[in-house]
Amino acid sequence: MPRPAPPAILGLLVVAACATPVGVERVDDQTSHRALSRNVLSAGEPSSFSKSQLLRLGLWDRYGSDPEDALAALHAELGSDLDDRLLFALAELSFQQGQKTGSHTRYLAAALYAYAFLFPDSVEPPGPFDARTRLALDLYNRGIAEGFEETEAGAIALHGGTFEVPFGTLELESDPDAFSWGEHRFAGFTSLARFEVRGLRNRYRRPGIGAALAGSLEREQSEDATERSLRIPPALQVPVTVLIRFEAPRRSVRAGRVHGRLELFAEHVAPSVTVAGRAVPLEYDPTAALAYTLEHSEAWAFEKRGYLSGSYRSDVDGLYALQPYSRGRVPVVLVHGTASSPARWAELLNELMGDPLIDRRCQLWLFMYNTGNPILYSASLLRQALRGAVRELDPEGRDPALRDMVLIGHSQGGVIVRLMVTDSGDRFWNAVATKPLAELDVSDATRDLLQRSLFFEPVASVKRVIFISTPHAGSFVAGNRLGRMAARLVRMPVNLAQTGAEILTDNRDALAMRDLERLPSSVDNMDPEHPFSVTLAASPIAPGVAVHSIIPVKGDGPPFAGLDDGVVQYDSAHVEGVESEFVIERTGHSAQGTPPAIEEVRRILRLHLEQR
Repeated sequence: MPRPAPPAILGLLVVAACATPVGVERVDDQTSHRALSRNVLSAGEPSSFSKSQLLRLGLWDRYGSDPEDALAALHAELGSDLDDRLLFALAELSFQQGQKTGSHTRYLAAALYAYAFLFPDSVEPPGPFDARTRLALDLYNRGIAEGFEETEAGAIALHGGTFEVPFGTLELESDPDAFSWGEHRFAGFTSLARFEVRGLRNRYRRPGIGAALAGSLEREQSEDATERSLRIPPALQVPVTVLIRFEAPRRSVRAGRVHGRLELFAEHVAPSVTVAGRAVPLEYDPTAALAYTLEHSEAWAFEKRGYLSGSYRSDVDGLYALQPYSRGRVPVVLVHGTASSPARWAELLNELMGDPLIDRRCQLWLFMYNTGNPILYSASLLRQALRGAVRELDPEGRDPALRDMVLIGHSQGGVIVRLMVTDSGDRFWNAVATKPLAELDVSDATRDLLQRSLFFEPVASVKRVIFISTPHAGSFVAGNRLGRMAARLVRMPVNLAQTGAEILTDNRDALAMRDLERLPSSVDNMDPEHPFSVTLAASPIAPGVAVHSIIPVKGDGPPFAGLDDGVVQYDSAHVEGVESEFVIERTGHSAQGTPPAIEEVRRILRLHLEQR
C-alpha cells in the first residue's frame, strides 16, 4: 500500500496546479507605474519598447554579452523602411552604452537616432501621446550634453568637426561668432542635467528640445563697460540650450554619413525653434542656472564685508540686469537690506522667472551697495544709476516701459526705494545743518556729494514701489545698545571719509549736532530718534506713484499696532494712504523669500502689467 504524500508536497502540488503558465498579478499603483515607465534614464535599464526589439530579433542575450555587436546587428536591421521602433531602441541602447563606456560618440549616436525618430524625413512623426516621444527628446537632449561633456563637473566644449560614430561619420558645423548673448560673448558652458538644486523651493524647467546648459560670460574689460550704469553680473550663469540639426536624418543614418549644425539659443531670446516645419519649444533650466550662479557668487562674502567697509568692492556697487536690455519689458528693481546682498532675493527671483507672464513682460534688475554707508549716500547712487540706465538704454525716449519701473525694497532697501519717490526739498539738509550748503567751506567734490546725497527729487521713471519689512520711522534694534555697537564698526569709503573730515574739522559751527564725532552709518540713520528717520517719516511720497506695503509681524492680529517682526515695529513699517497693505502674521523680518510675500509681489506686478 503506497505511503501518503507529506502535507508540504501536497501544498506544492496544489499551488502548481493553480499557477498558469501565463497570467497576471495585481500590484499597487507605484509598482505598476515603475514597470511601465522604467527606462535607461530613470532606472538604468532599457525600456520595454527597446527590450521588445532585442527579444524580437533574438539579440537580447547578445546585447548582454557583447552590446556593441548587438547594436551593430540592430542597426543592420533598419533596412530601407527605417522602422521607428528600431530607431527608438537604437537611441536608448546607444545612450546606455555611452553610460557604460563613457563614449562620446555613443552619446552623439543616441542623439542622432532620437532625432531621426522624432523628425523623420517624410513619414508621419510620432504623436504627442506616444510615450516614446518625451523619452526620445530626453535622450536627444542628454545625448548632446554628454557627447560634448569634458569633465565630471559638467563642463561642455561645443565645437564642430568630424566625429567617428559607430555606423559612419558625423560632420558638425558650428559658428563660434554666434555664441553670444546681446553684446556679451560666452566663455564656457556647463551641463545642468545632473545638477540637483538646493535652497529653492521650486525648480522651474521649461521642457522642450535641446540640451539645457548654463553659459558663463567673458568679463568686459573696456572702460565703457565699467562706466555703465546698468551692467551684467560677471558671475552670472545664463540659461541657454544647444541644438543639433541633423540633415535628412533617416537617409543619413542609412548612408552612414551625417551632416549637422550646432546652434545655441538663450532664454528670453528664443523660447522656441522651428524643426522640420514644426514649432518646438526649447528646453531651459533657469532655476538650476540661478542656483549655479549663487553657488559660485561672491555675494555671500559681500554681505558682511560690504557692511563693515564702504570701500569693499566699491567697483561692483551699482545696478545689474539678469539679461540684456529688451525693449518693451518693464524693469523690476530689487534693493536688498542691511548686511545683505542680491543673493537674498533668490526665492523671489526664481518665482518671478517661473511666472510666464512676468518673465515675458518684465526685466529684473538688482541694486548692490555697501550697506553700512549712510542711507542718503546709497540712495544717491541708486538714483544716479536709474537715471543713467534710462539715458543709456533709450536716449531718444522711445521705450515707455523703461519709464514705468517698479522698485521693490527690503528693510534698508525699502528706505532707499522710498527716497526714489520723495521730494525732500531741503528737509534733510535742515535736519543736520544750520547754514546753507553754499556757505560751507568745503571742496567742490564735497559740495557736489552733499548736494547729491541730501537733496532728493522723485525719479520720474519710477511708477510703483513695494516696501517689505521697511523701517520708515526707524528700527528699535538700531536704537538699542547692540545697534549702536554695530554702527561703530562701519568704516566709510574714502570719499565719505574726506567729506566727514571737511565737515567735522572746518565746518563744525554749521552742524545742528555740534557734538557729532563721525559721519552716521546706515544703522545710525535707522535709529528712530535720528534726524534722518524723523525727517523721512515726515516726508510725503510723490503723488502719482502707486505704493504697496508688505509687513511681517511675529504675532497675531489685528490690531497690529505694537507688534513687530523682530527688527521693525508695525507702526514704523505702516504708511498711511498706500494702495495696499499686506500683513503677514507669525513671520520674521526676512520675509522677502516667504510664499505669502512672493505671492503678494506677484499679484502687484500682474496688476501693474494689466494697467499699462
